[in-house]
Amino acid sequence: MIIKEATFIKSTTNYKDSPLPDKHEVAFIGRSNVGKSSLINMLCNNHKLAKTSSTPGKTQTINHFLINKSWYLVDLPGYGYAKVNKKLRNTFENFITSYILNRQNLDCLFILVDSRHEPRKIDLEFIAWCGEQEIPIAIVMTKTDKLKPAVLEKNIQVYVDTLLQEWEETPPMFYTSAENKNGKEELLEYIEGIVEPHDM
Repeated sequence: MIIKEATFIKSTTNYKDSPLPDKHEVAFIGRSNVGKSSLINMLCNNHKLAKTSSTPGKTQTINHFLINKSWYLVDLPGYGYAKVNKKLRNTFENFITSYILNRQNLDCLFILVDSRHEPRKIDLEFIAWCGEQEIPIAIVMTKTDKLKPAVLEKNIQVYVDTLLQEWEETPPMFYTSAENKNGKEELLEYIEGIVEPHDM
């Protein structure tokens, strides 16, 4: 798949205000500062599409982008370290979970994790929650360019082994870098298989 056109549609804080669920949809979420916006921009060939920042918590709304005039890509707020007060953080969590649980055309939730770190409790808890709710997910390891191949391979294996303690098999996993575009083709091919072969 080649993304030729990516158009911002709207930002919301309530899934009920999202565009009509008449197109296939995939969403991206991850702990704040995991590189989510950079990855989305890399996939869409547009470095200005999703707002990036050195300050965690930049994304604070549900952001819908129409891709190739045929399906939606959704940029969700990060969880965890966002530098906001507790009340606002709870608000984020409420509208994120409401979106995930109720958005009927959500075909896959891509959960981003930083390849440089061992599995973090907050990520594992979120992945487990999605499994309990039977949300279709895939895991995207980011920033793989920051590691030597042997270290990356070790970190991947640790993640797989950790997940297999709770899962019969791991969700689909992708290894990406927004800097050198590693994993771009594999990820887009997977998305293509989700959004294109069948009608709503």
